[in-house]
Amino acid sequence: MAQHLRQVERALEDFLAPHAPPQSAWAAPTDLNNAMRYAVLDGGKRLRPLLVLAAFEAVSGTPAGGEDAAPLCAACAVELIHAYSLVHDDMPCMDNDVLRRGKPTVHVQFGQAGALLAGDALQTLAFEVLTPLDASVEPAVQARLCAILARASGRVGMAGGQAIDLSSVGLALTEDSLRHMHQLKTGALLQASVMMGAACGTASAAALQALEAYGQAIGLAFQVVDDVLDVTADSATLGKTAGKDANNDKPTYVALMGLERSRAYAATLAGEAHAALRASGLPDTAALAALANMVIHRDH
Repeated sequence: MAQHLRQVERALEDFLAPHAPPQSAWAAPTDLNNAMRYAVLDGGKRLRPLLVLAAFEAVSGTPAGGEDAAPLCAACAVELIHAYSLVHDDMPCMDNDVLRRGKPTVHVQFGQAGALLAGDALQTLAFEVLTPLDASVEPAVQARLCAILARASGRVGMAGGQAIDLSSVGLALTEDSLRHMHQLKTGALLQASVMMGAACGTASAAALQALEAYGQAIGLAFQVVDDVLDVTADSATLGKTAGKDANNDKPTYVALMGLERSRAYAATLAGEAHAALRASGLPDTAALAALANMVIHRDH
């Protein structure tokens, strides 16, 4: 995956360059662009972009980063949405966190207004990236990618899950309610990453259904592991404040199930993800399988 990571980092650097973007006579204000770059560059696992590129290669049999610009655009777009969500999530009106990726959060570094604008601009940049004006991504593919990403990040996806999360502080949710919240808040964007990669290529209905199941399983597994790490890892390892969910009385899998059952559930979800890949009929899903393992065995 090292080559994919290099491709994504170079592309993100280009999209967030301080000079005027193509087809524009204006460069972004320096303070705004600096806050956007601070939020995106020099940190992060890039799991979502890796899922996009791995899914594309699984359905197309073609290496990502070649003549087809769509997979790399999709990979960067989903990372920009993820970055914007973290900027807003860390603000005092949400989780009020001061540490992210081992450095001060954006609102600490640039002020609350600067962070709010940076998040807004990163969100819109994601859709700008998906709709290049140079015809490098076919219009029909642009439309599919925009639709997947918008739905996964909006009111019936990530934003909806965050709303449920904020309204559930101090409440004892059922397992079904907690699963629903995390499928929206965290899982939707991870699942969308897989489906955006697939949408850049061509796959059978059965393969798409299997990839959707894979994305749903690892999306939920990621959050279960996140809940476990919140109580087992320290802030230096996590790069963010450890123990904040318990301190803020948020509903988590560890609070509901206990530590060992949560770990067992994450392993079960990983098994579901691998089973979905085997059922996909796709000839090479090794990268997707490796990413599922990374989700389960990560330490931050």
